[in-house]
Amino acid sequence: MYAVIKSGGKQYRVKAGQTVRLEKLAGDPGSKVKLGDVLMVEDGGDVKTGNPIANASIEATILETDRADKIIVFKKKRKKQYRRTNGHRQSFTAIRVDKISV
Repeated sequence: MYAVIKSGGKQYRVKAGQTVRLEKLAGDPGSKVKLGDVLMVEDGGDVKTGNPIANASIEATILETDRADKIIVFKKKRKKQYRRTNGHRQSFTAIRVDKISV
């Protein structure tokens, strides 16, 4: 059984027991969170779709909240002496999917 959920403007395919990194969610590590934007559920060949599916939810546990590795953003225009360097670290929340309910 797997589901497709929407979180932070992105879509993720998740299974029960899987660990996923989502955009930052409110909550402390160890707390339970319920995600309600379930777009699709597949259960043994039976597929349900919707935007979102009524009465479908994902129960998960927050494992950690951290920031990803730094990426360097470098901009340059040749022959114009223009160079800009900027760094960025994206925040994320790692969750473990406990249960998919329809």
